[in-house]
Amino acid sequence: MTTTSLTINGPMRPRYDEILTPDALAFVERLQHRFGGQRHALLADRMQLRYDLGNGRDLRFLPETESIRRDPDWRVAGAGPGLHDRRVEITGPCDPKMTINALNSRANVWLADLEDATSPTWANIIEGQLSLFDAIRGRLEYTSPGADGAPGKEYRVTAERTPTIVMRPRGWHLVEKHIEHTDRSGRTFAASASLVDVGLYAFHNAHALIAAGRGPYFYLPKLENHREARLWNEVFTFTEAELGLPHGTIRATVLIETFPAAFEMEEILYELRDHCAGLNAGRWDYVFSIIKNYRNRGLRFVLPDRDRILMTLPFMRAYTELLVQTAHKRGAHAIGGMSAFIPDRRSPEVTERALERVAADKRREARDGFDGSWVAHPDLIPVARAEFDAVLGDRPNQLDVLREEVAVTASELLDIRSAGGEITLAGVRANVSITVRYLESWLRGIGAAAIDHLMEDAATAEISRSQLWQWMHHELRCADGTFITHDLVEGMLAEVLAELPRPDGHKLAEAEEVFRQVTLGEDFPTFLTVPAYARFLVERDEEPIDSATDQRAA
Repeated sequence: MTTTSLTINGPMRPRYDEILTPDALAFVERLQHRFGGQRHALLADRMQLRYDLGNGRDLRFLPETESIRRDPDWRVAGAGPGLHDRRVEITGPCDPKMTINALNSRANVWLADLEDATSPTWANIIEGQLSLFDAIRGRLEYTSPGADGAPGKEYRVTAERTPTIVMRPRGWHLVEKHIEHTDRSGRTFAASASLVDVGLYAFHNAHALIAAGRGPYFYLPKLENHREARLWNEVFTFTEAELGLPHGTIRATVLIETFPAAFEMEEILYELRDHCAGLNAGRWDYVFSIIKNYRNRGLRFVLPDRDRILMTLPFMRAYTELLVQTAHKRGAHAIGGMSAFIPDRRSPEVTERALERVAADKRREARDGFDGSWVAHPDLIPVARAEFDAVLGDRPNQLDVLREEVAVTASELLDIRSAGGEITLAGVRANVSITVRYLESWLRGIGAAAIDHLMEDAATAEISRSQLWQWMHHELRCADGTFITHDLVEGMLAEVLAELPRPDGHKLAEAEEVFRQVTLGEDFPTFLTVPAYARFLVERDEEPIDSATDQRAA
């Protein structure tokens, strides 16, 4: 199907025409024409920054924007309808079953995730949009497949009050290869995944959300600086004008999940001030970003085993305390990080210890001034809610907790050596196992994978593979004296692969190939999802679509 400058390469399965309507695609086309060039320029700036950091530059608070930080008067738009109380937020992909479970979860907010928890197959993206489309209109139902083709369990939304939906689009660095855009010079590119996700969701749902007493709300991932925030603000302003929405209707919560963004939190809020509701401490992507940006800078930036990177470490405390102070100073919510443990009734002792750790983590966040926090499983909601209820009481948030005593310096954010700890053989093997198992799941179309009692997504897998790369390239030793070499990791990879089951449709061979590319190669891919996405062939209908006939039918 072809519009003026967009070509849909993916198959038009049942109901896809309800999302990929001519008018919706025309809107996405206008977003691409208006903002595609700026996006490319900002991605080039990211490459330059990584080059500079690799050559000895350290991040700092920007002297050229000091006046913004010193100005006491400006504030962000703040919470929109349905966003004032965010004490417990559940995250998850947008397939029908997970959508229904999230809406029945009794969380305050559902992060409807088209990013790290979603493997971006064509079906997952468009059917995720369909799930949201139906859920917002109160008509989503799902029947799981049963044995021998018989219907299985039925799922439907039963909660009287459902969580406020905040949709997370894919990041600026990603593309949607099933939608091609031809620019004014005649060159053809895969469309920006960010603009596709936001454009389709806002076009179809903004007015329905407002009528339901909520609004078109977004979580913005992977931002690295205030210029990228400025681009999002321009996208939102343009979207409001195009869709006939009052300026400021859209609300965004920014994930501070890259190391460079931690040094520009206030500037990011300033650029998005007409549309901003909050900041979130995306802690696992933040750790990955540290390793990625400083991976070649020596022992000063080497972290211990993944499970020893705790929020109580000094450099992580500096990051979260600065986030709370910055957000509240400007009237924005501060939302805490993910607890990804999956309770298991078959392992009551493991579950009890893990729930105690989750409770301690949420207790620390609530006492530090956070207004809410994330969980990955419905069974964690009561644990998180109890800790925030104990601090918030009847208040919807604690924006009045300004943390004026906090005075974080750039050197404190950069003090990665404060992590201390050690690297163990068990930690190396765990990283190998997590990376290859997650990649296999992702390549099968499952972006949130239950692995060893944790819900792993792209962010946590990124930590595992980037630690392996860094440890090998620095020729580090484990605590027992074993050198971390390519041969060691190759041997562990072979052992892990030999132990894994091979059900029908498994992708272990492909996962092994991607593992070698993102972990064992000399080059360091900026995101594992980029080479993994290249493995997805463009899905096509068996018969070509006649665009004129298709548009008349739509």
